[in-house]
Amino acid sequence: MNEEVSAEIPPGWATAADVAIRAGVSRSAVSRTFTPGASVSQATRERVLKAADELGYQVNRLARSVNQRQSTLVGVVIPGMQNEFVVQLLGPIIRNLARYSLAPLLMDVRDPEQMESSLHYLLQYRVAGVIFTSGSPPIELAREYLRLQVPVAMINRDASLESVDVVSSDNRHGGVLAARCLIAAGARRLAYVNLPMGTYSGVSRGAGFSEAVALSGQDSISVELLQGKISGYEGGAAVARRLLDRPPELRPEGIFCANDSLAFGFMDCARHSFGLRIPEDMVIVGFDDLQMAAAASFGLTTIRQDIEGLAREAVDRLVERMSNPSKPAESQILPVELVIRRTSTR
Repeated sequence: MNEEVSAEIPPGWATAADVAIRAGVSRSAVSRTFTPGASVSQATRERVLKAADELGYQVNRLARSVNQRQSTLVGVVIPGMQNEFVVQLLGPIIRNLARYSLAPLLMDVRDPEQMESSLHYLLQYRVAGVIFTSGSPPIELAREYLRLQVPVAMINRDASLESVDVVSSDNRHGGVLAARCLIAAGARRLAYVNLPMGTYSGVSRGAGFSEAVALSGQDSISVELLQGKISGYEGGAAVARRLLDRPPELRPEGIFCANDSLAFGFMDCARHSFGLRIPEDMVIVGFDDLQMAAAASFGLTTIRQDIEGLAREAVDRLVERMSNPSKPAESQILPVELVIRRTSTR
């Protein structure tokens, strides 16, 4: 009778109790079988695994987390999937969480009006910790997680919160490298295109850029700082239309964009709407080294971030804090690299 009942269970919905009935063992024997390192005889293990296979049983990790009061979920807060750098960052974050048998729970916080509900959504799943990805979200959300004693790690953010570990690229030095590259290419009228609502990373990159120009000792070099009204490819194109709709002698000769997506839009607008040649008429440097930067249609010189390193260190720092919540906050800066391609080679 018990076998008939268990056989009618839809695949994937069998419980440990159903497996115990089918295998003719105790519920605890099933639990021990699926707990690494737990003691169970070989005969019992084989019976349990055979029954589990017949029923299509899978361990309910969420239920186990509740029973053991130890979550395996980590919230990963992102500014939307349209952010190509964050998309490239997600894969390494997920792989590194898996090293600790942790799983990601993604949360998109593009809409400020949904911020409070997003906060509670993650908390309802009793996440073990939260990783804030580059440029998102408002710092107030991080403070709220800290108040509720949820460990937090951040990538490319301001390292000013107590008990929050931050892993960043050397954004300021990236700006320095970009300025030196443009100057070496012969550009004298320079411009920096930042993101709308300038992020910590964007501000740091612009600061390094301006600093390098000032230290160049060349009075003939000018710098114009601009902030787009929208992000991404469209934002870069919009800034290009505003910046290039001038007499040729007033147009910038060298452009540094806060990220590659802005640079892609800027380049296409410069070439197709204004008939400018890159790099003959204008040299351009981006930041991130997205996969598309190496495409033949762009060949973008850019500042490469260590995406694998950012993900690995952020996850490692978070896991350490999960086991030791009172440890001092750590701030780690990873080096960046100038990648020379066609857009800066005259």
